[in-house]
Amino acid sequence: MQRLAQTFARCRSEGRPAFVSYVCAGDPDVATSKAILASLAQAGADILEVGVPFSDPLADGLTNQLAAQRALEGGMTFNHLLEIIRDTRAVTDKPIILYCYYNLLFSFGIESYCEKAKAAGIDGLLVLDCPPEEAGELIAASKKFNLANVFIIAPTTPPARMALIAKHASGFIYYVSREGVTGERSELAQNLQSAVKEIKKHTDLPICVGFGISTAAHVKAIGEIADGVVVGSALVNVIAAHKDNRSQAAAAIGQKVRELLGA
Repeated sequence: MQRLAQTFARCRSEGRPAFVSYVCAGDPDVATSKAILASLAQAGADILEVGVPFSDPLADGLTNQLAAQRALEGGMTFNHLLEIIRDTRAVTDKPIILYCYYNLLFSFGIESYCEKAKAAGIDGLLVLDCPPEEAGELIAASKKFNLANVFIIAPTTPPARMALIAKHASGFIYYVSREGVTGERSELAQNLQSAVKEIKKHTDLPICVGFGISTAAHVKAIGEIADGVVVGSALVNVIAAHKDNRSQAAAAIGQKVRELLGA
């Protein structure tokens, strides 16, 4: 978790939000996935959020569903995931967060999964479908291996529940900017500033805003109200566009990050 704290502190000192990039591990194949993550880190992503492909990604829109499908069809396994993380950690010290679903951890064994993820170089877990009321085993294992537990707050979350989520979260809070699933949007939600302000009443953790962030203007606008901005589908679409020309995917996604950052 130290890498996360240091990253947010550095970004604050530079007067800017942390840029959190999301891509799915193994999309479109293991070798290209490694190159993409290295390119993201080099291009300016501050935190690497790595999706673990899953057969039933209920929080994901079509773009990220297809990414998981490409990875699974390409033979992606848990051992491949660890290989990707280890090789990424070898080329960058930036924080790496796994974005995953609880059944993957449960079927493997919560403590064993956390132990192996930590050994590979992971800094934290964002388990989409594990609410804090049911996360006792996950929280205990995460604490044992010094992994952050990133929890989600939604536009429909009432203040009392925000306090409960904040009590159990570590690393940062992920605020889902709109109802529904992941995917690019043309416009941001209108109530972001008031929503982030309300969350900050309940926690000192950094607040990162995601879902639907797809342009440099979006990144800039969110950077004025939150501690971090998460971009996923806009990056995954670059991978999809290069699935038949994979040697160019890493360079293209690096250029996309630079565009989003206004470089």
